[in-house]
Parts: sequence; structure tokens; C-alpha cells
Amino acid sequence: MKKILVTGGCGYIGSHTVVDLIENGFDVISVDNNSRSSARILEGVEKITGKKVKNYKVDLCNYDDTFAIFQENEDIAGIIHFAAYKAVGESVAEPLMYFENNVVSLINLLKCVQEFKIPYFVFSSSCTVYGNPDTIPVTEKTPPKPAESPYGYTKQMGEQIINEFSKVNQVQSILLRYFNPVGAHPSIQIGELPIGKPANLVPAITQTAIGKLPQMKVFGDDYPTRDGSCIRDYIHVSDIAHAHTLSLQYLIEGKSAKTCEVFNLGSGNGVTVLEAIHTFEKVSGVKLNYAIAPRRSGDVIAIYANNELAVKTLGWNIRYSLDDMMLTAWKWEQRLATDSKMYNRQNAGLN
Repeated sequence: MKKILVTGGCGYIGSHTVVDLIENGFDVISVDNNSRSSARILEGVEKITGKKVKNYKVDLCNYDDTFAIFQENEDIAGIIHFAAYKAVGESVAEPLMYFENNVVSLINLLKCVQEFKIPYFVFSSSCTVYGNPDTIPVTEKTPPKPAESPYGYTKQMGEQIINEFSKVNQVQSILLRYFNPVGAHPSIQIGELPIGKPANLVPAITQTAIGKLPQMKVFGDDYPTRDGSCIRDYIHVSDIAHAHTLSLQYLIEGKSAKTCEVFNLGSGNGVTVLEAIHTFEKVSGVKLNYAIAPRRSGDVIAIYANNELAVKTLGWNIRYSLDDMMLTAWKWEQRLATDSKMYNRQNAGLN
């Protein structure tokens, strides 16, 4: 079994990818300082896979501590890099924190890739690199526009750094630009654990439905869209996770013709915020208490993916519908409400 290092392995997408890697025959170790996650999520990973995953509680901005992980694991064959701050609104308020954390951690990791000659690198990028595109759906060749937030700029910078790095080092890289991951693993053993007030739509929906939040806000109903709310491309987190496994397999099998390739990961369908809310209400049977609020700084008006390249090249297929996304997210929220000792948001990141 090839050993894969997953950074941010206790996070939302990271933990689902750890499951998918194990189910496809990989040996996995994680590095996650749990500043925005809970190490307890790995208990759910173990219940699903029967494998206990080792996590190094290390801040990747500390080079010496990062280097020590590679010294201890000289057989690492590839890296999937998730670890980053990701809240758009927070990045607008705290730009330096985002630039430092997201860029310095990547550079430290690539220094170790160079030193230990790690051959394969997969980067968690984002549709935010496209900014407000002139046309949708966006393809991998759509010219990036100025990012709408510091978070988006860190993803643009990260892609540029990896692309230039890959040209002059013996490493093959894939940049995965994914859109809006939602839902939970079908087993309902792992899911999203937002720290504090959720910044993303679906956790805000489910927390409002369960009564944890008194009301949720829809930021803007005056956009030039079919119902005035922003359009996004929602994709089930398990589908996103599997694309990372396929990307590694693609590199390991020597199918990549370039040192650095880019793939969009989205459903290919644009869904408005209000449509997402109505879908949740349909599958859950819960009427949601929401209100229209002013537009939020950093939000793109409308974006969704053309995913044909990933489907054709990686053999990626979408297995889950929007109904599935909302239903698994709701079941996960219900589990959190009845199993708060195991997954306690107040203590997340403190263990």
C-alpha cells in the first residue's frame, strides 16, 4: 500500500478523502493542528473503514515540525493538501492571517516535497480562483478574474506556486478546483463540523432547522439571477473525496502528460441559494426560518462548473443528487444533536 499524507485530514473534505483513500487500498496518515477541526472525527473514519489513522497535531507554518513528519515517514508516496483557512468573510476581515497561514504552510510543505523527493502532489483549490467570470459554466480554460476575497487570492497564489514548483522539480501535481462541497458520508459517521457560527450555506440551513440558530440569512435577493439570490454549484462531499483518490491513481499510473494539471469538480448545475433552501425543506419536511439580508462582501454573483474534463480524464462520476446532499447533511445535524458528547462543537479543536 502506498502511504499518502493528507493535510487537514480531520477537516470536512479531508476526513471524507481519508475514508475514500483507505477504501481504495491506500495507507493514510494525517497532519492537522485541529485549530479549525476536531481530532474526534477520526473516530468516525475508523468506524467506517476499520482503520485507525494517525494524526500529527502540527502547524504546517512551523517548518521544523513539518519536516519532522517526513523524517518519520520516509515512505510517503504522495500528498493531498487541504489544510487552509477557508471562510470568505473572515478572510475579508483578516487578510494577513489568511495570506500567512495559507501561503506559508504551502511553501513549507513544498520544501519538504523537494527535500524528500515526493513524486505526487494534489492541491485543494477552489472555484474562487475564477472570480466573477464573464461566462458560465466555467471550464479549466476560463481566464481567472481578480479574486473577490483574500481567501480566493490565496488559492490563486497557491496554484501559481505549485505550477512553477512542479516545472523544476521531480513532482507531478494536480490542482482540483472544486465548487461547493455539501452533505455528509452516507454512513452518517462523519460530516461537517463548523466552528462557531457557520459561514457556509448548508450548515446554516441545518443548524437553523434543528433550532441551534434562531434564523438564517440569505445574503442578497437583488442579484441578476432567476430569483435574485446567488448561484452556486453544490457537490456531495463524498463525490469530491473520490476525485482526489482518482487524481492520485491517475498520477501513479503515469497518465499525466504535464507536470501540473487542473480539473474542475462540480455538478455542472447552477443552484440558487433559495432553490437550495427549498430543496432542503422538501427532503426534510422542515419549514426553514430565513430572512433576506444585504449582500455580503466577497460573494461572487453566479458560478458553476463544466466538469467534462474530470469526467473524461479521471473517470470521475457524480453519484449523489442535491436531494442526497441535503438529506445526508440533515441526518448528520440530527446525529450531532443526539450525540453531542462525541461531536461537541464547543470543544472542537481543543482536543
